[in-house]
Amino acid sequence: MRQDAEWMVRSDDRILELIREHGNLTPRAIEDLGGPTAGYARNRCPILAKYGLLERISRGLYGITDEGEAYLNEELDASELEATTETS
Repeated sequence: MRQDAEWMVRSDDRILELIREHGNLTPRAIEDLGGPTAGYARNRCPILAKYGLLERISRGLYGITDEGEAYLNEELDASELEATTETS
């Protein structure tokens, strides 16, 4: 069972799964592939990047990190992640 963190919401798993499955994605592509709306994904992706589960490839484009993969594979407890001070 995946170990999420209190800052996470239900749709975060779907965003991470879609990016793992399809490669680097924009919030619009996340919506087009059946994820949350682009507006919602646009708000969540920077948060997931802030905690190291995603990385910002370029403006509006996100990829999954090793930590994101480990979380999806139930090998990482997301509650142990600390937010970075970098903007994503």
